[in-house]
Amino acid sequence: MLPPPIKQNITFLYTQDLVTTRHFYEQNLKLKLVRDQGDCVIYALNEASFLGFCKRQVIQEPAPVIITLVSNAVEEWYRFLQHLGVETESAPQHNPKYHITHFFLRDPNGYKIEIQAFDDPLNL
Repeated sequence: MLPPPIKQNITFLYTQDLVTTRHFYEQNLKLKLVRDQGDCVIYALNEASFLGFCKRQVIQEPAPVIITLVSNAVEEWYRFLQHLGVETESAPQHNPKYHITHFFLRDPNGYKIEIQAFDDPLNL
């Protein structure tokens, strides 16, 4: 017996400041808001992958999570974010161990975001 198909995925993270979080993801990363549930918002990364944030008052330090956005345009993303004045942890670099080109930045909640491209793209 096979499991039922999974159509989409949503990764939810917590924030104490939903207004600042929304501004960062909508204005800086230009993600499309697809659902506003009041204290939770959901952004489309593509037609099957979503990122959500929910306002919660009690939050420890941000979990050791990396939000990785895969794009073949890593250098272009870097220039775009630099143009907006978004601070990054470094310029794009090639990582020979993992066969990727990437760079990191932090969102207003302290979550680490990685923009990366695989030397050999993932395919199903």
